Amino acid sequence: MQDSPRGFVYALSAYFLWGFLPVYLKTLSHVGTVEVLAHRVIWSVPVALAVLIVLKRTDALRAALKSPRMIGMAAVTATLITVNWGIYVWAIQNGYTLDAALGYYINPLFSVFLGWLLLGERLTGAQKVAIGLAALAVAILAWESGRIPLISLSLTATWGLYAYFKKSLPIGPNQGFTLEVMLLFPFALGYAIWLGVTGQGSFLNSDVTTDLLLVGCGLVTAVPLMLYANGAKLLRLSTIGIMQYIAPTMIFLTAIIAFDEPIDRAKMIAFPIIWTALIVYTGSMIVTARRARG
Repeated sequence: MQDSPRGFVYALSAYFLWGFLPVYLKTLSHVGTVEVLAHRVIWSVPVALAVLIVLKRTDALRAALKSPRMIGMAAVTATLITVNWGIYVWAIQNGYTLDAALGYYINPLFSVFLGWLLLGERLTGAQKVAIGLAALAVAILAWESGRIPLISLSLTATWGLYAYFKKSLPIGPNQGFTLEVMLLFPFALGYAIWLGVTGQGSFLNSDVTTDLLLVGCGLVTAVPLMLYANGAKLLRLSTIGIMQYIAPTMIFLTAIIAFDEPIDRAKMIAFPIIWTALIVYTGSMIVTARRARG
């Protein structure tokens, strides 16, 4: 399989949008995390449905809505992505952007670990070294700070498990995402209405800018996910493997430059170790891909 220019543009656009997402979410720091999460779901539904209608791929969605098994599987992935979104929004709003970046740096190594643990996939020597280095970085963070880096590990675990279960969802990526947000929609809408009735919500009770930013949550949530899903199908695994570091690197730089988050001694040690682990892992992946093509 060769890389498609169209696939490269899709994936690159997705990663850049994810990289700038912390800036967007930071402007909503005055809004409650769960309310932001609810609006991410609510406004993702019309965006996702519009994409399916334009692409004429609504038949698979209709079939999925009639399948209890499909709905049950989608409920699992929807729950995982909701928890991931919630942790991420909270982390950005409360000054833990560096922790979020670390979580997404670790994620590729966690996915390899999941493949070994749940699928019986064999680990190469380089993969074992990379996973060991990641574990060492986490141990250093825990030792230096006196606590387990829960934000980083929670983001890693929820996204990794989401990707794992998403693979077993027998439906296209666009249709699968639409199904997930449709399942979440009643809960999100109910919560938003409750906030509005009790006067606790920000939507329509604040300034116009806040209202527009909350509505825009649908675009910044749905568009990159759907771009990535379509781009990944048109690119080699090794290409996606390298590109996936774009977003956490942008998040890392945003935390330091834009948000002025301090880097303590533990992070100054842990981040270089994680970067070394990723270099080892990526190098091994590229070599394996070249041998396979050969």
